[in-house]
Amino acid sequence: MNDVLSSLSRVAELGGPVVVILMGVSVLTLALVLYKLWQFRASSVGKHSALRRAIAAWDEGQSAEAESALKQSHSYLAPLIASGFALAPRERLAAEAEARFATLEGGFRALDSVAQLAPLLGLFGTVLGMIDAFQSLQSAGSQVDPSLLAGGIWVALLTTAVGLAVAMPTAMVLSWLESRMDGERVFADTAIQTICAPRESQPDD
Repeated sequence: MNDVLSSLSRVAELGGPVVVILMGVSVLTLALVLYKLWQFRASSVGKHSALRRAIAAWDEGQSAEAESALKQSHSYLAPLIASGFALAPRERLAAEAEARFATLEGGFRALDSVAQLAPLLGLFGTVLGMIDAFQSLQSAGSQVDPSLLAGGIWVALLTTAVGLAVAMPTAMVLSWLESRMDGERVFADTAIQTICAPRESQPDD
């Protein structure tokens, strides 16, 4: 543990304030990702086997079996399906579904901002480092030490590497979370269509 902290401290010292900012952003991003994973798990995202049985039973006109299967579900969409069984209108079900999706998608914009801005922040740090390196080269005049210039350049490039190291995992996690939510929308839309279709097809009195 001490070795890890020592390595992080050295990276921060070499990279300067930009690397320190990126390291802070990475910690906050990791905390947000862990929270979203916990939230998805607690909401039983993607775990809709009981809901599928309930919807299938309802579609076959077996309301008692549908209610029994619904009670076995721990999904965040269970109240939505219950509203559908209670003959709530399609528009209300769609609005309720979107409200539940919005709760699960909270934080996505922050992750997207990190994925986009972290490489730019790293590049900004590299540009500042290169400026500093060439200023040192100019100040040295004819007594230029190539090793000092090379050292200044690799330190400057360190910020870009850190920025990419923060951005790439963030982009991958965000893409995975968004794909899960796309699947949730497809499931909810199909469920609403299945629940509402029979009563909407009945002729008006």
